Amino acid sequence: METERLVSGWKRPDDWDVELSLRPRTLAEYIGQDKVKEHMSLFITAAKQRGEALDHVLLYGPPGLGKTSLAHIIATEMGVGIHTTSGPAIERQGDLVAILTSMQANDVLFIDEIHRLSRSVEEVLYPAMEDSSVDIIIGKGPGARSVRIDLVPFTLVGATTRAGMLTSPLRDRFGVISRLELYETKDLQAIVERAAQILGVDVDPEGAVEIARRSRGTPRVANRLLKRVRDYAQVRANNCVTHQVAQEALALFEIDANGLDHLDRRILLTIQKVFGGGPVGVESLAAAIGEEANTIEDVYEPYLMQLGYVQRTARGRCLTSLGYEYLGIAPPEDIGR
Repeated sequence: METERLVSGWKRPDDWDVELSLRPRTLAEYIGQDKVKEHMSLFITAAKQRGEALDHVLLYGPPGLGKTSLAHIIATEMGVGIHTTSGPAIERQGDLVAILTSMQANDVLFIDEIHRLSRSVEEVLYPAMEDSSVDIIIGKGPGARSVRIDLVPFTLVGATTRAGMLTSPLRDRFGVISRLELYETKDLQAIVERAAQILGVDVDPEGAVEIARRSRGTPRVANRLLKRVRDYAQVRANNCVTHQVAQEALALFEIDANGLDHLDRRILLTIQKVFGGGPVGVESLAAAIGEEANTIEDVYEPYLMQLGYVQRTARGRCLTSLGYEYLGIAPPEDIGR
């Protein structure tokens, strides 16, 4: 199990991965999520003025919205180091204790997928978050004894796509809880244009808007689509991404005007054809299309629900009248009743 420590003010080496270079490094560079940025700027400024560690932060929301980027920005803005790991990577209590005892004052510990921490490891976090200390057991059997180790003040930043899976004791120990929302097209356009400058891609405003509109409200998707449109433009359009070039490239990749791909359409068609428009449970739907239920819930369903094509009911997922309209099928007369 490995962690990484980055220090504020680090310089990017020449061979640094391009994907990392697209990440914003300061709150000023971070586009969108205005309320979260405003709150975080306030909390960071107050903590720095007091010379204290920032309170523990929980970031949650759909994947690809910038939770990892925001965690690194927090460390940069605080002027401290960051140790990164993930819930599944911390298998034993000793792994977490080793990380905590290696940190310097006010450092940030970023745990991605924090909802996947084991219960025994999670229990080590409770005194660490509240009292800056950990309790370890030395020895076995009747001679075993508990030893408390004091820690330096630190900030835990947890990221999760499934906040409901966090236990109440862990969730209640976070002082700052922020939900990241899907992005508006104008913010995604700015993200595409910024990424295009970094990648050296010639993108006109109309081309950037077209990519943004089909990015499912997600910066990660926007950056991925930009790279693929860049490839198309390099081979077939003289390295220039115009509105027409973006349309042609995204049509080739089977991404429609709403940002839906082949699997999105397959989900809608399966609900309509196999399950009569619903309701259908997510496990049954996942089995029918050969996909993981968690992937449907975390990646595909939020956007389909935002578009109003699918609704989640107590009995399962149902196709809405807008969903039928998208498929070009007349909705049943009793839909919505």
